[in-house]
Amino acid sequence: MHDVVKPKTVDQMQKPRNRWIKPAVFIVILAAAIFGLVKLGQPMMLIVIAVVSVLVIVFGYAAFRSFRSGRTTSGAVFAILAVFLVLADMKALQFRAMSAAGAKMGPPPTTVTSAVVKEEDWAPTLTAVGSVSAVQGAILSTDLAGTVAEVKFQNGAIAKKGDVLVKLVASQEEADLELARNDMARARDLAARKVISKAEIDAAESKFKQKEGVVAKKEVRAPFDGQLGIRQVNVGQMIKEGQQVVALTALDPLYVDFALPQQDLAKLSNDLEVRVLSDAIPGREFKGKLTAISSMVDSVTRNVTLQATLENPDHALHPGMFGKIEVVLPEKHKTLVVPGSAISYAPFGDSVFVIEKKKDPKTGKESQTIRQQFVRIGEARGDFVSITDGLKGGETLVSTGVFKLRNGMTVTINNELAPKPQLNPKPVDS
Repeated sequence: MHDVVKPKTVDQMQKPRNRWIKPAVFIVILAAAIFGLVKLGQPMMLIVIAVVSVLVIVFGYAAFRSFRSGRTTSGAVFAILAVFLVLADMKALQFRAMSAAGAKMGPPPTTVTSAVVKEEDWAPTLTAVGSVSAVQGAILSTDLAGTVAEVKFQNGAIAKKGDVLVKLVASQEEADLELARNDMARARDLAARKVISKAEIDAAESKFKQKEGVVAKKEVRAPFDGQLGIRQVNVGQMIKEGQQVVALTALDPLYVDFALPQQDLAKLSNDLEVRVLSDAIPGREFKGKLTAISSMVDSVTRNVTLQATLENPDHALHPGMFGKIEVVLPEKHKTLVVPGSAISYAPFGDSVFVIEKKKDPKTGKESQTIRQQFVRIGEARGDFVSITDGLKGGETLVSTGVFKLRNGMTVTINNELAPKPQLNPKPVDS
């Protein structure tokens, strides 16, 4: 006998189709709920926790139904999935709690020093490098050859105009001078008695003056006031005519020679204030006046040569020194000034960190935060830098340690050990 296949009823044929309707509706509802939470701006962690919690309920219910209907295998699978999702949900809750605690605690504020943007009158200056030279200076030498009889100065001493510095042996010349003096006296006596003619007495006087000039040339005298250098002759030394003896230099006042580009020529005039700084005398500023402007511009460098005169009463400067020259122009303008240490230099632009007070909208607590502000810098003087764009007077900046800061950081201000910038800094030798 053959088994007769019973035809399926209509309910049995529709049952496989109907069992997919509920899961599909559930998936649609779950997707709509997730989309709604995202649109409401809920955190992603919270959405994940909600979805996992719903799936735990769904798989738990499916495991219960499967065990109740005797399908132990599918029930076990659903139960394992539910347990796994419970563990995942617990771990997600732990992460969310840790994240909330970390956000609430936040990093500690960074301690910084501060400075206020000041508005000052800065006169524009023209800068150059120049060399100090003497107003009067010469290397003294002898007029006649001879033997050095006496050196009447000390190396580096101060000499007055007319002081005898070196005497050569002049015994023969002095004897001839004495004879010429006696002849002149005798001639004057005879002329008074009208024994000799006027020509004879003139000849005697001329001979005396000639011998007197020869004796004078056996001496080297200081032609002006100044400081002597190191002698180049010794007693007993036989020297030639024109032999160098010693250098004599007038140290007060002094010249400073320097040059500026031709485009600055229209800004220059005599009597402008000039300041000179030298590395040999750190922290000291010498002031003078612009006294000479060359009538020609160098055709090679296109620079104009200038000369300033400085007072040097204590002889601190010496000819041959070089220094930084600043020509102060007469007009002045308001300038925003900040310490140079407040500038963060970078290839993409220079910036500073502005300190601002900010209130937390949740707690209402006020804190000090920093905002990075890009600026344009101008002239630098000493420890200060001028700002041409980007800041306003009265703003507070971070003055040191800007390299370690980031935009939006919270800071506290402590100026107890803050360095004090100066226009004319005097660094201490270490």
